[in-house]
Amino acid sequence: MVRVDFAFGKTGLALDVPPGPACRVLEARWAAAVLDPAQALEQALDHPIGCKPLAELARGKESAAVSVCDITRPAPNKLTLPPVLRRLESAGIPKERTTILIATGLHRPATPSEIVEILGEEIARSYPIVNHNARELADHRHLRSTKSGTPVLIDRRFVDAGLHITLGFIEQHLMAGFSGGRKLIAPGVAHQDTIKTLHSPRFMREPRATEGSVEQNPLHQELLEIAEMAGHDFVLDVVLAQGRRIAGVFAGQPRAAHAAGVSFVREKTTEWVPALVDAAVTTSAGYPLDLTFYQAVKGVTAASHIVKPGGIILLLAACDEGAGAHEFSRLLRESPSPAAFLETISSTPVTIDQWQLEKLALVARTHQVWFYVPGLPTEYRNPAWGKFFPTPAEAMGALTCMGTGAQIALIPEGPYVFARPSAEMLQAV
Repeated sequence: MVRVDFAFGKTGLALDVPPGPACRVLEARWAAAVLDPAQALEQALDHPIGCKPLAELARGKESAAVSVCDITRPAPNKLTLPPVLRRLESAGIPKERTTILIATGLHRPATPSEIVEILGEEIARSYPIVNHNARELADHRHLRSTKSGTPVLIDRRFVDAGLHITLGFIEQHLMAGFSGGRKLIAPGVAHQDTIKTLHSPRFMREPRATEGSVEQNPLHQELLEIAEMAGHDFVLDVVLAQGRRIAGVFAGQPRAAHAAGVSFVREKTTEWVPALVDAAVTTSAGYPLDLTFYQAVKGVTAASHIVKPGGIILLLAACDEGAGAHEFSRLLRESPSPAAFLETISSTPVTIDQWQLEKLALVARTHQVWFYVPGLPTEYRNPAWGKFFPTPAEAMGALTCMGTGAQIALIPEGPYVFARPSAEMLQAV
């Protein structure tokens, strides 16, 4: 019997794989970490892609705003933020006029201790720190609408600054194709009306609005347009190596630098599998990504790309903070089935956080979804959405029903594994 260590909460979860089905472990295909991350950051900031060095862009500006990821994203802000702030200050922008916005989108605000975890103690006490609040209309500027009609309201503390910077990291994203860049503006510091439109069925049911897709992804294009309207001047995105070290640094003109980072991720991290599998055991990559069931959905959607229609996707996620925000929790509790939920939201106004449940429903419509999510309260475990197991051993043991010929992918780090079937297999399906 084989034992596999799955990323789960803060401690991990070691599970025995039952005999019978043919199992293959899909590890994250990490790019190699840079030898000197500090030097790589300095080099990228002083020799950016497609624009002047950051210090030159900052010269003559009276203020700056820097949008950074919240606690649900393992962005290495403690490494990436200090060299940015040093350049801003040396260019003449004082600390008190450099606002750091925690790009919460519609997530809860960061607590004081989380702000220290996100930024580091020195920066947390030395700079103006703002928890973006998407529900407070007065905090936003209305910048008109996109060409397709999305209303654009962005945090005024970002828009009103003289220099607009985002710090993030690039990995596959279940809707926007890849994270980073423009996502630190919308949904990161956007008003709920903007966020709700971007997450409406018009975008969520678009087949190209999925992990790994940007070229033909209408949501990606919408986000780029919004970021430009907000005055996005400079991006610093990194790609993570194993152990959340830095593998690549991409700084400069937002479109160009982000595109270079996406190309790097595709080249270095795609894991090609020869054929679709019968089942997958996956995670949401552990803490902090599996704090809530809302976030853990990403483990399911990422695995769906390599599992046959009708196959099983077993999600292992701690969900120590339960279901998620109030709106998502209510929808999960009240929705009788995936099909009923999809039908209901097709003809009703967009509700906050419905999009994550919509993505789960789209997978549940074509696959069997199983869950070991101990932190999710019983009231949310509707069997119409999938099979819930009380212990991980029972969940793994149930896979023996598939027989000896079944092919099962074991994905310990969930959405960090950028797995796809080969091009030949895609053509044959």
